[in-house]
Amino acid sequence: MAETLFSKIIRREIPAEIVYEDDDVLAFRDINPQAPVHVLFVPKTPVATLNDLTDADALTAGKLVLAASRFAKSQGFAENGYRCVINCNRDGGQTVFHLHLHLLAGRPMHWPPG
Repeated sequence: MAETLFSKIIRREIPAEIVYEDDDVLAFRDINPQAPVHVLFVPKTPVATLNDLTDADALTAGKLVLAASRFAKSQGFAENGYRCVINCNRDGGQTVFHLHLHLLAGRPMHWPPG
């Protein structure tokens, strides 16, 4: 996988407002938030896209989702609700090719997004 901005954030080569970290996942605030709370959860083991996950990555994918859920509960907005989104490839809106989950909260979410 090619070097990405997120790899540099994980290694602390680029500053970010880190709000969650465990052995497998790092989470930081999005620099272009689309909601009052907009946090990106990234696996520390690089995977380019959702399409690149294999059966061997099931634990990694699960830990990504569980980290987002844990964060939502710890911040007090889990009960009201939040949205988790994983974009895949260019037409899906992915701009950084290191798998990441967007957690959005702090306002009612609508479909289509906007």
